[in-house]
Amino acid sequence: MYLTIGETSEYLEVSEAFVEKLIQQKKIRYVFDGESYLIFQGQFQTHMKQLEQYKELIQDILNEPIPEDPDVKDED
Repeated sequence: MYLTIGETSEYLEVSEAFVEKLIQQKKIRYVFDGESYLIFQGQFQTHMKQLEQYKELIQDILNEPIPEDPDVKDED
């Protein structure tokens, strides 16, 4: 499936200017049909999977309880 620059920016949750910059730097694959750039959505699958795994890892770290310090002395 091919997306326009606007649709790609929404899909990746980045600005249109950033997508245009990636096109100019030839960091993403695209097709120019004479009027607009069309970007293949499938090239972002690996990125999206890694992003989801990273979010899960961060959530696991945040949900881990803080262990009690055995060296803490009760001074009451």
